[in-house]
Amino acid sequence: MGRKRKGKAIRNAKEKHGDDKEEDELTNAPHSFVIKRGHVGKNIVELISDMRRLMSPYTATELKERKFNVLRDFVAVAGPLHVTNIIAFSKTDSAINMRVMRLPRGPTLSFKVVDYSLSRDIVSTLKRPQMFAKQFQHQPLLVLNNFSGDGLHFKLITTMFQNMLPSINIAKIHLGNIRRIVLMNYNSDTKLVDFRHYNIRTVPVGASRGVKKLIQAKIPNMGRFQDFSEYIYQGGNMSESEAELDGPHNEVTLPEDMPARGAMKAQKSAVRLTEIGPRMTLQLIKIEDGVGEGDVLFHEFIQKSQEELASIRRMREQKRKLKEQRKQQQEMNVKKKEAMKGSKNAESDDDEVEGEDSRRVEEEDDDDDEYYRQEVGENPDPDLFRGRRRQRDTESHDGARWDKRRGRKQPRMEMNETGQQGRTENKMAPETRRHKLRGEKKKEAKSKKKVRFSTKRTASKRKQKRSR
Repeated sequence: MGRKRKGKAIRNAKEKHGDDKEEDELTNAPHSFVIKRGHVGKNIVELISDMRRLMSPYTATELKERKFNVLRDFVAVAGPLHVTNIIAFSKTDSAINMRVMRLPRGPTLSFKVVDYSLSRDIVSTLKRPQMFAKQFQHQPLLVLNNFSGDGLHFKLITTMFQNMLPSINIAKIHLGNIRRIVLMNYNSDTKLVDFRHYNIRTVPVGASRGVKKLIQAKIPNMGRFQDFSEYIYQGGNMSESEAELDGPHNEVTLPEDMPARGAMKAQKSAVRLTEIGPRMTLQLIKIEDGVGEGDVLFHEFIQKSQEELASIRRMREQKRKLKEQRKQQQEMNVKKKEAMKGSKNAESDDDEVEGEDSRRVEEEDDDDDEYYRQEVGENPDPDLFRGRRRQRDTESHDGARWDKRRGRKQPRMEMNETGQQGRTENKMAPETRRHKLRGEKKKEAKSKKKVRFSTKRTASKRKQKRSR
């Protein structure tokens, strides 16, 4: 049978993409999991969905959590999937918490979500929302503001959030791929972090509003004008609220062509940001060493002395040692149970063999008694077959193995003169011995029968003589 030809689509895909191996750029990029812990409610579930869309394309957008999943399960599968960060949301009676964990060794940042707004709430307030799926095909640009304060926690926050998104190579980046921006601003007065997500678009500068509308392929309503020039000079019948005031603060000269209409290379354009959500206000609570458990490196409200920290470390070390001891004890108990189970199985097999031997001996004894009754006509004496039964009892415990297939015992294995293991030779086979014993019993029964008949004849003759 000849080889099955591959389809045209498969051949074209191989020629276009090469091997199935992932590119180094995709493999080395930081990936993330956005999950929930416990019951959080439908609003937090929607917030998690918005965060997954914000972190796309390097995140698991269709990840499904189950009730019995623990954090250890996600950490276990993170390595093969190149996942480097986990963002976990949880909810208590008093607050909503967000934890950012770096895999595989930490640290862990714990934030309190002071307030938040979902993407649908923000988009519903915009007159011209900028929501389209193509902008989520590339990673967002991260901007950190006012994180230059003194303290270890500022450095950790900056490093953690910078490593959550892929780094940008300015020499190789294409400006058309930067369609979104994530802005994080630290307020030193309130000690809160403002988290915002914007869409980026460029608009040509130097044209009137009417021309801009024509460039954007929008058909204007010119029913109020007598001439097309009136439309150009009077602003295109647009209200002031529809236009954003441009100025030196947002005007740039484009180094290359942009996907927007009219945004061409070496032309001056205005960069505009439109918020697409989600929006959060975060408060840093604590920083831990490790993934979810470890020494507390920073806490916003609790300050502990060195003695207290040392005692906490000792308690944690004791718990770790106790956990290892319990684990070793459990492994030993499992091994003991397996060994006991194996010995019980062997004993049950031996008991079955002994039970078969005893049942076979009892059947043979019943056969002897029945044969004696048929031949002689009376029950045998109790001591008649006692010696034979005793001999069989001793033979049943001689260590021989009962062969079920052959229906007889196999002699046990012993060492012969050459030092090799072999079977002990019996002088007489079990079948021959059994037949011989049956022949002896028949002879004995016949002799007893003859003696009985002779005694009856002599007694009858004496009676006849007396009667005469």
